[in-house]
Amino acid sequence: MLQVGNGGMRESEYRVHFSLWAIMKAPLLIGCDLSRVSNATLRILGNDEVIAVNQDRLGVQARKVQVSEDSLIEVWSGPLSEGRWVVALVNRSPISAKVTARWKAIGLNPVQYARDLWKKATMDKVISGALSARVPSHDVRLFLVWPATETL
Repeated sequence: MLQVGNGGMRESEYRVHFSLWAIMKAPLLIGCDLSRVSNATLRILGNDEVIAVNQDRLGVQARKVQVSEDSLIEVWSGPLSEGRWVVALVNRSPISAKVTARWKAIGLNPVQYARDLWKKATMDKVISGALSARVPSHDVRLFLVWPATETL
């Protein structure tokens, strides 16, 4: 059961928790009292783009594809329907970090488009070779990616 909104975690940690449950295709069972949650919690639980990853008809779980030597930085990815992929950049360290997902490590074509699912914004350029982003401490950046051979 999801712990988002139950207390004991920062908003960023709830975002990580929800993102990992979504990409692992786990049942999104809300475990908090919805009559008492914050607006931030409602934004996390109600992110339709993240929920769509969880509910994708392909139904294949993401897997960890890259990990730092200290195991605090992780890249997760998994296939979605229509040739799309989900990529999660996870920072479990106590400081902000630049996290890079390499297309080759994931098994993707060298050029991709990307959409940040938490910011709900499509990047306005083709991403070649790798996707890098600054990820705050105990936070996640979650992207939907698809081949750049298609149009935006």
